[in-house]
Amino acid sequence: MIGAFKSTNQRARVVAEGIATAIHEHRLAPGMKLIEDEVGEIYGVSRTIVRSALQSLSHEKLVEIEPNRGAFVARPSVRDAREVFEARALLEPRTAHSAATRTTPADIELLKRHIEEEHAALDAEEVGRALRLSGNFHIEIARIANQATIAAFIGQLVARSSLIIALYWRRRNALCESHAHHALLDALARNEADRAEELMTSHLVDLVSLLDLTEPPVEPTSLKEALGAE
Repeated sequence: MIGAFKSTNQRARVVAEGIATAIHEHRLAPGMKLIEDEVGEIYGVSRTIVRSALQSLSHEKLVEIEPNRGAFVARPSVRDAREVFEARALLEPRTAHSAATRTTPADIELLKRHIEEEHAALDAEEVGRALRLSGNFHIEIARIANQATIAAFIGQLVARSSLIIALYWRRRNALCESHAHHALLDALARNEADRAEELMTSHLVDLVSLLDLTEPPVEPTSLKEALGAE
């Protein structure tokens, strides 16, 4: 339960962060309904606070709020998926380039811990947690680049990627390949900016290759259409 001393905004933020983490870790599936009363009971807060949390998550494209139906975990389309990874391909390689020019030993130690925790999660078969840690690795690189606006945008894209992976992943036992993050870490530690940019580009291409982004067949909209009646 969230302490009574916290402000309404703080409480809403805690609820939003809890829901977001559950989405990143695939404990909440795309399309799942988020019932306000149930969420409020879980966190010990009012429906007003829950609504505020859900609204903030809708701005981040993690939740969809439908009139007269309620809030649902977002379900990105194939087009959404392509656009998200195209945006990541535009931003993250250059961000990795910038990060490599300013990486400190403390940054390298932090990234090493991310990789170690990701591997520990995989060994424990906690795939959702490993996925969240993998995404955080990318967000940390954006932080190191010291580009706050771009880092915030990358954070949103990584969050949406969690939903996309939940829906479209073809190889559920293959997260970010371990050698890709190790190679990036090495390039950052050596301040090899061009190499870091190249590695990030190829890494994102590999991630997309793990997704099945073929367009689904168009479903009939009526019985007449389905039966081919004139």
